[in-house]
This record gives sequence, C-alpha cells and structure tokens, in this order.
Amino acid sequence: MTLDPMILALFAPLFGAVAAFVLPRAAGAVGLVAVLLTCGAVLALARQVLAAGAVTLELGGWAPPMGIALRADGLGVAMLAMTAAVGLLVSVGALDALREARQRQYFWPLWLLLLTGMNGVYLGTDIFNLYVMIEVIALAAVGLTVLSGTREAVRAGLEYMYASILGALLFLMGVGFVYLQLGRLDFAGLIAAEPSAALSAALALMIVGLLLKTALFPLHFWLPAAHANATAPASALLSGLVVKAALYIFLRLTTHVPLPDEILVTLIGALGAGAVLWGGVQALRAERLKLLVAWSTVVQIGLIFIAFARAGQVGLAESWKAAALLILAHGVAKAAMFLAAGRIRDEVGHDIIRDLDRAPIRPTLAQFTFALAAISLIGLPPSLGFIGKWSLMEGAMAAGYWHWVAVTMIGTLLSVAYFSRVLAGFLRFDRVRAPLGEHQGWALADIAPLTLAISAISLGLLAAPILSFIELGYPFGAKP
Repeated sequence: MTLDPMILALFAPLFGAVAAFVLPRAAGAVGLVAVLLTCGAVLALARQVLAAGAVTLELGGWAPPMGIALRADGLGVAMLAMTAAVGLLVSVGALDALREARQRQYFWPLWLLLLTGMNGVYLGTDIFNLYVMIEVIALAAVGLTVLSGTREAVRAGLEYMYASILGALLFLMGVGFVYLQLGRLDFAGLIAAEPSAALSAALALMIVGLLLKTALFPLHFWLPAAHANATAPASALLSGLVVKAALYIFLRLTTHVPLPDEILVTLIGALGAGAVLWGGVQALRAERLKLLVAWSTVVQIGLIFIAFARAGQVGLAESWKAAALLILAHGVAKAAMFLAAGRIRDEVGHDIIRDLDRAPIRPTLAQFTFALAAISLIGLPPSLGFIGKWSLMEGAMAAGYWHWVAVTMIGTLLSVAYFSRVLAGFLRFDRVRAPLGEHQGWALADIAPLTLAISAISLGLLAAPILSFIELGYPFGAKP
C-alpha cells in the first residue's frame, strides 16, 4: 500500500513541525527532511496530473458535500511546486543565515506549519477548510514576523495579527452566509448555485477578507513593516509565499462564483493600480533596503490584480493565466531578493540605501543576485516576470483596456527608478573612504538566493510549457 502524494504533502510538514519543536537541537535536519519529502510528494503529484489531468482524493471515502475532498490540477500543482522549491532553497539558506539559537529553534516548526497550511490551500476544495488553512498560515506567519525579537518586529507582528484576524473574520462570515444559502461549502456546490443577493454578499465579505490578507492597497498598512523587520529567511517566506495563498483563493472564488458586476472587476483593477502607483512612490522614498523590497511587494500585488482585471468580466476566463504567471514569477524572484538583501546587510553591517556605496566591503555575489531578481520584478526579458507582464498587456490591448497598459508601463518605470537607487550604489566606489575590503567569499546562504534569481530569469524560457501545465485539469471547471 502506497501513501497518496496529496496526503504526504500535507502530513510530512505537519509531523515535521511537531518533531522540530520536540527536538530543537535536530530541528534543522528534521526540517530539511520534511521539506524534501514534500518536494518528492509534489513531484509524484505532478506526474499524476500530467498523466490524468485533475486528480481527486475523497478522504475516508466520503464525497462532498458530506465529506472532504482534495483536488490537484495544473494550477494547484504549479503553486505546490513553487512553494516546495522556494521553501527548500530558503531552508538551505536558513541553515547559515540564522545565527541565534532561539531563532533556529523556532524557525523550523513555524516554517513547517506554514508549509502545511499552504499545501492545504492548494489542495483544498471546501471554503471552510480553506478558512482553517489560511488561519494556520497566519498563525505561523505572525510567529515568523516576530522571530528577530526586535521592538520593530514585535510591533509589526501585532499589526499583522490584527489585520489577519479581521480578514479571517470577514472571510468566515462569508462562509457562514454561503452555508445558510446553499447548505454546502464545496466548490462543486458553488459552481452549480444560482446567482443571488445572498451569495453576492457572501462573496463580497470573503473578497474583502482576502484583500486584507493579500495587502492590496489601501489595505496594505501591515505589510511593509512586517516584511522589512523579519529575519531574511522569514521575509523571503512571507513575501515570496504567504501572500500567494490568499491570491490563489481569490482566483478560485471569483471564477467559481463570478463577480456580479463589471464595476466590481474594474474596482479591483483600480485598487491594483493604486497599489502600483502608491507602492512605487513609497519604494522611491524608502531609506532601508529591506523596506524598499517590501514596498515593491505592494507594487507586485497590485500588478497581479490588474492582470486579473485586464480584460474586464468577460475576459476572466483567460485573465487568470496572466495573474498566475505573475504570482509564480513574483514568488521566486521576491524570495531571492529578500535573501540577497539579508546577505548584503550581514556583510555590510547595515541596509541603509544611501550609505551602501560607502561600504569598503562589497558583497558582490549578493549584489549580483539582487540585480538578477530585479530583472524579473521589473519585467525585463527573458524573465518569467516579463512573460507575465506581456500577457497582461496583450490581453488588455486585445480587449481595448488601454488604461491598464498605461498603469503597467508607469509601474515598470517606477520599478526601474527605485531598483536603480540600489543598483547604482553597488557600482559606485568614489565615496569609499577606506581601503576596499575583500569579498568575504561564498557562503551557504548565498546558494539559495542565487539559485532562485537564476530560476526567475530562466523560467521565462519555459513559459509555454508552464502555461500548458497550469491549464491541466481545467482549474476553474471549464475548458479555457
């Protein structure tokens, strides 16, 4: 009897989290084994989806709506694969990046609990179970935010916790309304349901809760401080992975229960445009490197919502693909950038942008990694970020929505401007007032961000196979 890969993807990190907490001295080894087992399960699941399309597992032999089913399709497995791959490399980097014993002791159980929740989201087919999983994610994410123990991190963690609780309550209220209306909570029931005012109200509540968790403008108040003040591995997980779970649920909900009005699609796009413009301006003003990277996350989240709204309500059947490409591109590149920023801070001793070019020590490998990640986030070819932006603009132009093209171009120029602030400092040596120090050499913590940054570029060359894969199993119940 073989263990189903969907079960293994859920329980390997869960049992690993328990073992890492009980055995703190072996937490690193336990964590790596659990993540490797998860990667193996995702690979096995990808092979099943390639062979058969969507794969469904009914837990205990009970079918929905009475039972719980797990489902893997192309999009879900792509998200699982991105999470597992990024998580494995961040785990390798954390072995070297986390120097304090207390940080190492708590990082691994929190990270593995986070991985459990994210895998549950990507395999879930029931909105109540999705609620449970996003709460598991929030619990672990808040713990990772305060892991550094600084006053700023604790304050940011509290803001994150308050925002997460409010978002979860709104989502749960929407779940309750759906159950009162339909008597079931699985996606199959949502697809078959007749549109009604009650369902529209429930959808609105759940969407607002998810927008708060994704930190879409103007509900982004908690994100910059939380991501900027966490440790580098935690920041990579929070920005590269955590916000993707709520984005994924948003895509699922708004395609299973279509938005009732074109105005709502336009409003979501407008909020995305606000995020691109406001986040870009704040990134230009940021004084610290990690804070700039955190504000760029606000920008990228806005861009994903613009991709969703790029062709209006009629275009949603195709727009999810552009949004999915941007989600995958951002997850890989942003994890690389936060890890590289952490390495720069460790070697230079600070991350104040205006003084980076004064440092006699130049962490050239980390700087090169940061530049590669910036290429994908700006959207330059041949990166996956470029393919995602091109898909966004192509769909918008085909539908005649030129305003989204304009916002995307303005956001791109802002990205060039605020990343150039950092890259220019890497290339200047005229303000160094001490003998130029030698680079400290390669470290284990350099491998993870460099691999991720190279992946962010090279995945653009595989965009066609990725698009074909995410369509497997028809993620939203109808052939694209």
